[in-house]
Amino acid sequence: MKKQHWLALALAISTLSPAAAQAWPDKTVTIVAPFAAGSGVDLLARHLAEELRAKLGQSFIVENRVGANGNLGAGIVAKATPDGSTLLIVTPGIAVQNKFVYKTMPYDFEKDFDPIVLVAKAPMLLLLNPKIPARTMPELITYAKANPGRINVSSTGVGSQPHVTLELIKQAAGIEMTHIPYNSSAQQNSDLISGHTEAAINYVTTTLGLAMAGQARALAITSATRIKELPDVPTLQEAGFKDFEAVGWYGIFAPHGSPPEVAAKINPVINAWLKTDAAQKALGDLGMTGAGGTAKDLTDWIAKENGRWSAILKKVIVPQ
Repeated sequence: MKKQHWLALALAISTLSPAAAQAWPDKTVTIVAPFAAGSGVDLLARHLAEELRAKLGQSFIVENRVGANGNLGAGIVAKATPDGSTLLIVTPGIAVQNKFVYKTMPYDFEKDFDPIVLVAKAPMLLLLNPKIPARTMPELITYAKANPGRINVSSTGVGSQPHVTLELIKQAAGIEMTHIPYNSSAQQNSDLISGHTEAAINYVTTTLGLAMAGQARALAITSATRIKELPDVPTLQEAGFKDFEAVGWYGIFAPHGSPPEVAAKINPVINAWLKTDAAQKALGDLGMTGAGGTAKDLTDWIAKENGRWSAILKKVIVPQ
């Protein structure tokens, strides 16, 4: 081809309008769920993938990349090409706690990710094996003060949201209970039922069945309001812990530098979905409640979470 023809072709390409190029999403989008298949994070990610596929007309798939309380998956997404083809479901550990737990991190959360939307929140339950005589939080506090360190309380791991919430409860109540970290919620539940541990704290997602079946006694919920599934279980605020609220939460993020249209398209789709009966049922089945809001709302939420938990994390966590 003659030189002038190459120049003409290059000029034609350079003057194409943005509308001539295919808009995002122009290929399959992977949502990385950094926890195991079947977990609350995984199931939520699959609901979101289906809704985004239906509304944006492109394939959204979920990929489980499990390890280090979410750090493995988050590290992979942080290094992904920021073209909108890779997203991450973020949990409190990834955004807030893990930097206190691990000596080295595969990402810098504030620098490596762009916020899209806060999807949902999930409260935790404080549960007792029925052999412990306490039936209310005040009774548990009295029992714990009379038996310092006697009660073994399991959580889902050192530095996890349930663990730091437990430490905050202990600090506020002036009691000593022994923390037992678990890697598996199933084993945590099994040991609570058998009496191998006396108490447990974990998300409603994995503990609601125990409480409703009477296999464990639910003393309190960590949200600001009671939940309809357990109307007789008081909040910690009602049990005397002033202004206490601690919830898990789940947000969608993209690698830093992703096209602005990624958030601009995903955010309204998810906000609209959260208002539907289908979403409320899906979240309710997972022990979650919808959140929503703007990308800035998500940034502000994480700043508040950092302020809420940093002091207690610095106090109780020895980096691994």
